[in-house]
Amino acid sequence: MAKVCEMCGKGRTSGNQVSHSNRHSKRTWLPNLRSVKALVNGSPKKVKVCTRCLRSGKVDRAI
Repeated sequence: MAKVCEMCGKGRTSGNQVSHSNRHSKRTWLPNLRSVKALVNGSPKKVKVCTRCLRSGKVDRAI
C-alpha cells in the first residue's frame, strides 16, 4: 500500500536524524495522510490525501 497523496503526489522522503552529539543515522518522513470521501469524476470515492491539499482546497469534499 503506497504512502502517497493522490492529489499532489507527495510521498516519503529520507534523510539523516542528527542527535545532540551530532551522530547521524538514516530515517524517513511520511506525509500526513487522511482518508476522505471526495468527488472523483462525479462519483464519491475514498482517497488518501495529505492535510496540505485538504487545507488548500484541492479536494472537493463530499459527505
